Amino acid sequence: MNKQIIFNLPVKDLEKSRAFFSALGFSFNPQFSNDSAAFMNIVDGTIHAMLTTEPFFRSLIDKPLVQAKEANEVVICLSCESREEVDSLIARASAAGARIPHPPEDHGFMYDQGFEDIDGHLWNLVWSRQGDGQGSGQAG
Repeated sequence: MNKQIIFNLPVKDLEKSRAFFSALGFSFNPQFSNDSAAFMNIVDGTIHAMLTTEPFFRSLIDKPLVQAKEANEVVICLSCESREEVDSLIARASAAGARIPHPPEDHGFMYDQGFEDIDGHLWNLVWSRQGDGQGSGQAG
Protein backbone atom coordinates (compact mmCIF):
# COMPACT_ATOMS: atom_id res chain seq x y z
CA MET A 1 0.00 0.00 0.00
CA ASN A 2 1.32 3.43 -0.91
CA LYS A 3 1.54 6.23 1.65
CA GLN A 4 -1.27 8.75 1.60
CA ILE A 5 -1.83 12.13 3.17
CA ILE A 6 -5.29 12.65 4.61
CA PHE A 7 -5.92 15.85 6.53
CA ASN A 8 -9.10 16.85 8.32
CA LEU A 9 -10.67 20.27 7.85
CA PRO A 10 -13.60 21.47 9.94
CA VAL A 11 -16.35 23.14 7.91
CA LYS A 12 -19.46 25.05 8.91
CA ASP A 13 -21.75 23.68 6.18
CA LEU A 14 -20.68 20.36 4.67
CA GLU A 15 -22.85 20.62 1.55
CA LYS A 16 -21.68 24.17 0.75
CA SER A 17 -18.07 23.06 1.18
CA ARG A 18 -18.64 20.04 -1.08
CA ALA A 19 -20.12 22.34 -3.73
CA PHE A 20 -17.20 24.79 -3.37
CA PHE A 21 -14.51 22.14 -3.82
CA SER A 22 -16.47 20.37 -6.57
CA ALA A 23 -16.38 23.68 -8.49
CA LEU A 24 -12.56 23.51 -8.24
CA GLY A 25 -12.63 20.06 -9.82
CA PHE A 26 -12.08 17.90 -6.74
CA SER A 27 -14.09 14.69 -6.41
CA PHE A 28 -15.53 12.92 -3.38
CA ASN A 29 -15.54 9.26 -2.40
CA PRO A 30 -19.05 8.35 -1.18
CA GLN A 31 -17.73 5.15 0.46
CA PHE A 32 -15.96 7.25 3.09
CA SER A 33 -18.52 10.06 3.35
CA ASN A 34 -21.64 10.59 5.40
CA ASP A 35 -23.67 13.43 6.95
CA SER A 36 -20.72 14.41 9.17
CA ALA A 37 -17.78 14.08 6.78
CA ALA A 38 -16.90 14.05 3.08
CA PHE A 39 -13.75 12.36 1.78
CA MET A 40 -12.29 14.66 -0.89
CA ASN A 41 -9.78 13.43 -3.47
CA ILE A 42 -7.15 16.07 -4.19
CA VAL A 43 -4.55 13.88 -5.90
CA ASP A 44 -6.01 10.45 -6.62
CA GLY A 45 -4.49 7.77 -4.46
CA THR A 46 -2.15 10.03 -2.50
CA ILE A 47 -3.60 13.27 -1.10
CA HIS A 48 -7.07 13.66 0.38
CA ALA A 49 -8.96 15.91 2.75
CA MET A 50 -11.70 14.82 5.09
CA LEU A 51 -14.12 17.72 5.29
CA THR A 52 -15.85 17.35 8.64
CA THR A 53 -18.68 19.21 10.28
CA GLU A 54 -17.47 21.27 13.23
CA PRO A 55 -19.32 19.11 15.79
CA PHE A 56 -17.72 15.94 14.40
CA PHE A 57 -14.28 17.59 14.25
CA ARG A 58 -14.65 18.66 17.90
CA SER A 59 -15.28 15.01 18.83
CA LEU A 60 -11.79 14.19 17.48
CA ILE A 61 -9.87 16.76 19.52
CA ASP A 62 -9.52 17.78 23.17
CA LYS A 63 -8.78 21.48 22.76
CA PRO A 64 -10.59 24.46 21.25
CA LEU A 65 -11.31 24.51 17.56
CA VAL A 66 -9.51 27.28 15.68
CA GLN A 67 -11.90 29.47 13.73
CA ALA A 68 -10.03 29.78 10.44
CA LYS A 69 -11.63 33.13 9.57
CA GLU A 70 -10.15 34.56 12.77
CA ALA A 71 -6.77 32.79 13.11
CA ASN A 72 -4.62 30.47 11.05
CA GLU A 73 -2.82 27.34 12.06
CA VAL A 74 -1.75 26.07 8.64
CA VAL A 75 -1.54 27.00 4.96
CA ILE A 76 -2.25 24.08 2.65
CA CYS A 77 0.14 24.24 -0.30
CA LEU A 78 -0.55 22.30 -3.50
CA SER A 79 1.90 22.01 -6.36
CA CYS A 80 0.54 22.59 -9.85
CA GLU A 81 1.73 21.39 -13.24
CA SER A 82 1.83 24.88 -14.77
CA ARG A 83 1.27 28.58 -14.19
CA GLU A 84 -1.96 28.17 -16.16
CA GLU A 85 -3.17 25.54 -13.69
CA VAL A 86 -2.50 27.96 -10.81
CA ASP A 87 -4.47 30.69 -12.61
CA SER A 88 -7.30 28.33 -13.54
CA LEU A 89 -7.75 27.03 -9.98
CA ILE A 90 -7.64 30.57 -8.58
CA ALA A 91 -10.30 31.68 -11.09
CA ARG A 92 -12.54 28.74 -10.20
CA ALA A 93 -12.03 29.31 -6.47
CA SER A 94 -12.90 32.99 -6.84
CA ALA A 95 -16.02 32.17 -8.88
CA ALA A 96 -17.08 29.66 -6.18
CA GLY A 97 -16.83 32.27 -3.41
CA ALA A 98 -13.20 32.19 -2.26
CA ARG A 99 -11.41 35.30 -1.06
CA ILE A 100 -8.20 36.00 -2.98
CA PRO A 101 -5.89 37.74 -0.46
CA HIS A 102 -3.11 38.83 -2.83
CA PRO A 103 -2.20 38.94 -6.51
CA PRO A 104 -0.07 36.17 -8.05
CA GLU A 105 3.63 36.26 -7.23
CA ASP A 106 6.06 35.57 -10.08
CA HIS A 107 9.59 34.82 -8.91
CA GLY A 108 10.77 33.59 -12.32
CA PHE A 109 11.54 30.05 -11.13
CA MET A 110 8.32 29.89 -9.10
CA TYR A 111 4.77 31.22 -9.53
CA ASP A 112 2.15 31.13 -6.81
CA GLN A 113 -1.12 32.53 -5.58
CA GLY A 114 -3.44 31.64 -2.76
CA PHE A 115 -7.07 31.67 -1.79
CA GLU A 116 -9.14 31.47 1.36
CA ASP A 117 -11.92 28.89 1.07
CA ILE A 118 -15.44 29.56 2.31
CA ASP A 119 -14.51 28.40 5.82
CA GLY A 120 -11.37 30.55 6.02
CA HIS A 121 -8.77 27.83 5.38
CA LEU A 122 -5.79 29.15 3.40
CA TRP A 123 -4.62 27.34 0.28
CA ASN A 124 -1.51 28.22 -1.74
CA LEU A 125 -1.06 27.00 -5.30
CA VAL A 126 2.53 26.80 -6.56
CA TRP A 127 4.26 26.00 -9.83
CA SER A 128 8.03 25.86 -9.89
CA ARG A 129 10.64 25.23 -12.54
CA GLN A 130 13.40 22.71 -11.97
CA GLY A 131 16.97 23.16 -13.25
CA ASP A 132 16.07 21.73 -16.69
CA GLY A 133 13.73 24.65 -17.39
CA GLN A 134 10.61 22.51 -17.36
CA GLY A 135 7.77 22.90 -14.88
CA SER A 136 7.77 19.92 -12.56
CA GLY A 137 4.72 20.55 -10.43
CA GLN A 138 6.92 20.36 -7.34
CA ALA A 139 6.72 23.13 -4.79
CA GLY A 140 9.96 24.80 -4.36
